[in-house]
Parts: sequence; C-alpha cells; structure tokens
Amino acid sequence: MASSDIVTFYSGKNILITGGSGFVGICLLERILRTIPNHGTIYLLLRPKRGKEIAERLEDIKKNKIFERLLKDKSDEDVFAKVKAIAGDVAEDNLGMSIDDRRSITDNVNVIFHSAATLDFGDTLKTTVNINLLGTRRMAELAKECSKLKVLIHISSAYVNSYRLDAEEVIYDRPCDPEELIATVKKLSDEELEEKTPALLGDHPNTYTITKHLAEHEIKNVEGLFPCTIVRPSMIVGAWKEPVPGWTISKNGPQGFLMGAAKGVIRRLPVGKHLVYDYIPVDMVINNLLAAGFSAASRQSKSVEVYHCTSSTRNPFSWSLIEDKINDYLHEYPLKSAVWYPYLKFLPSVTWYKISAFFVHFLPAIILDAVTRVGGGRPILMKLHRNVNTSLDRLEKFIFTEWRFDSKNTLELHNRLSKNDQEMFALDITQLTWLDYFKDLAVGARVYLNKEPLENLPAAKIKDNVLMIMHLTLQTLLFSLIWYMFACVSGMSMSSSVFIVPVAYFLFSLL
Repeated sequence: MASSDIVTFYSGKNILITGGSGFVGICLLERILRTIPNHGTIYLLLRPKRGKEIAERLEDIKKNKIFERLLKDKSDEDVFAKVKAIAGDVAEDNLGMSIDDRRSITDNVNVIFHSAATLDFGDTLKTTVNINLLGTRRMAELAKECSKLKVLIHISSAYVNSYRLDAEEVIYDRPCDPEELIATVKKLSDEELEEKTPALLGDHPNTYTITKHLAEHEIKNVEGLFPCTIVRPSMIVGAWKEPVPGWTISKNGPQGFLMGAAKGVIRRLPVGKHLVYDYIPVDMVINNLLAAGFSAASRQSKSVEVYHCTSSTRNPFSWSLIEDKINDYLHEYPLKSAVWYPYLKFLPSVTWYKISAFFVHFLPAIILDAVTRVGGGRPILMKLHRNVNTSLDRLEKFIFTEWRFDSKNTLELHNRLSKNDQEMFALDITQLTWLDYFKDLAVGARVYLNKEPLENLPAAKIKDNVLMIMHLTLQTLLFSLIWYMFACVSGMSMSSSVFIVPVAYFLFSLL
C-alpha cells in the first residue's frame, strides 16, 4: 500500500463511533477495518433493542454484506478482533453507559465520530431534542473527559440550513435559545407541544433540521478544548466505488424508489425533473469524515472546521439526466420477485402524484392485497402506499426546492491532501458520471435491498418478459372494455367509436 498521511494518523488510534449500526456508521467501520490495518480498538456505542443485547447486535453488524470483501481473505475473528461493543444510548443521561465502560472510553479513546441521530422528519420535538440536541451535548461532555482525545468529528447535515437556499460552510446563528427550547419541551404535554411546534420551529421546516442546527453549536461550544470538525452531507445515497459500487442499506431517497420500482409496485415519482438535487454517495461521505478528522487534528484547529459533503455546486444532478434511462436499468436488472412489469414515470407535483397514485398504486394494491389474503399471506401494499403518501406531505419542500451548498472548504481540504490520499480518500465528486452511477445503484438496490443475487438474473429476465406480456394484455383488455362500454353508452357502433381508444390512452398517459 502506498504511503498515506491519513492512514498514518489513524494507525494506532482508539476510535469511538456512535450510530455504528446505521448507514454511515457501518460504512465507516468497514472502511477503517479495510484501509487502516493498524487501527487501535474501535468502540461501537450500541443500544440494546428488539430484545437483543449488544453482543447480538454486533453479530448482526458483522453479517452485513459490506464486509464480504474483507472476509474473502481473513477470518471473522481476525477482521473484528479489535471491534468492541459498548452498551449505551445517546438519548439517556450519561449516554446510558456503565461506569466501567465510560472509564474505558475516557482513558483510551483518541478519535470520536458522532453519527447517532434520529433522521425521521416526522419525529416530535421531544424526541429530536433529546437525541439530536442533548445527545450531541452528552457526547461533547464525554469528549471533554477523554484525556487522550485528538479530534471530535460530528456528522451533521447540509439541510440544517434548509431555510437558506444558498448555504456556506459556516455555523449560522442559533435559531433559538437551546435552553429555552429544552425547558419548553420538558414542560409541555405531548398535545401542547404538538400544537406549539410550528411556532417553535420558526424558519425551519421540521424538528430534524432545527435540532441538528442547534447540535452544531454544542460542538462549537467545545472547539477551544480540542480539535473539532463538522461534516455536512446532503442526501446520502449508495456507494460510488467502495467497498462495492451500488452498496446500500438505506431505503431513503433514490435507492428506496428504485427498490419499489423494480418490484413493479412504485410506478410514479414526484420530482422537479430540471431542478438540481443534491445527492452524495456514502463512500464520499466516509472519505470526507476521515480526511476532515485528520485535517483538524493535524492542524490543531482552535475553531470548528466545517465541510459540505455535497454535489450541487460541483457536479449537479437533475432527474432529466437519467429520465430516459431509468426504465432501461430496471429491465436490464429485473427482479425474480417482481409482482408486476416495472415502469417508473416522473410527475411534476405531489398533487398530480396523488391523483395518479389512486389509479396506478392504490387500485392495484387493493387487488393484490386481496389475492395475498386468499393465499394466506400478509398484505402489505396498501400500507406501503399509505406510508408513502404520508411521507410525501413532509418531504414536499425537499422534493421541490433547489439548494446550493457551497463547498470551498471541502475543495481546499482535497487540495491539501497528498496525491496518494487524494486517490485513496477521494473528495472530488466531479469525476462521477451520474448515468453510470445510477446504473450501479439499480444493481445495488436489487442485491442489497431486494436481496436478489445476480446469479438469478437469467430467470428474472424470463419473468420480466412474462410480466411484459401480461402488462400489454391487461392494457389491451382495459382499453377494449372502455371502447365497448363507450359504444354501448353512446349508442354508436364499435367502428364509429374507435376514436375513444386513443383518447383514453392519452388521458391515462397523463396519470
């Protein structure tokens, strides 16, 4: 391996990762294990849940397909020898850690990556204040106790400043007094808090952005005690290159729609085709985190270094770039488990989408769920589409708003890195080709989200052809029925009323 300043910095360092089972956390863990062989102990702060203790949760993490590349050449024991699960929860006082575990962290940890957060835009202020704001404060308090700490890396979001259409890599003024917000949340009942939430949010669109914004100030409060850095990713999508192109475990954003579209159950997508959408591959985020931590520690920064990990100003993406290709990808890599012939169409508004969804989502879902019940299965399609409709109300601002996230600091960080580090920990998003990327993402959604190996692709393509014939047959029968009913109602002959077929086809094409 060529020499690397970043690898050298993290070698021998004991590292604490919060949110280690999440999309970013698990990818960060894999990258450290694979590219920094001489790392120290990696502590994962995990909370027991769903009846599983942290040892079981760690075993679940180890089974993720992201580690397949590592496990080709090494045993499970070798790869994870220095990975240690710590029971804790950022939502609890003192992080819910035992005295011994906390002492182990404060005596040994050199680097902290704070990724844990609640990402649900629909969460209450009570939840988001406790996890995103107070959780970050609790991590900062822990960091102050770490006698050997070299750097604290906080994973924020570009959308903490979503009330600004143009945002720079600075920490903007607090939107409110955090102490007053915390006191209000504690004082009010759930019903009272829900009623007052719009007023408390101010210019912020939801509870996530305001609490993540305030969380950045918790990091700024400790900037003089040790080097700190904040990395703000935009919408994080599947891997561009590492460890495997298209790898993902997240169902948010484009990969989630590709997952549903490949099944044939998601057929419409509300987007502004010509708007710039800010997507960033998860491996670029990991590169930025590692490089930012190295930079802050090496330069002994006395103020927080802020980096936008974004694409809007360096390699802008719009859905018009891939509109003509997206369905080709779905049929090049079809699913054996598809329930209908895939076809994804973009619509220009949420209202238009909801009208269309009644015909192309809900009516088929009612029929397919009924068939599933008769067969003894568990119907899920109606629930899926209701959830999608509900989430769209919360996401509409983010779907139809164009932001510009300045990334001068990230470009400067890239330029400061050695040539080897620029290659190993690439920060240059301009080299990504969106057409190729989305083809890989379609494969990733197939393999990692829909859980279908590429080995069954020949059988899946046969089924795709069968579904196409069924789809065309159904369309023929539907338009024939419309033609016949129109002729009966109007009293016209079949030959005289044939014009209704192209008219009906045109009207359906609008849906």
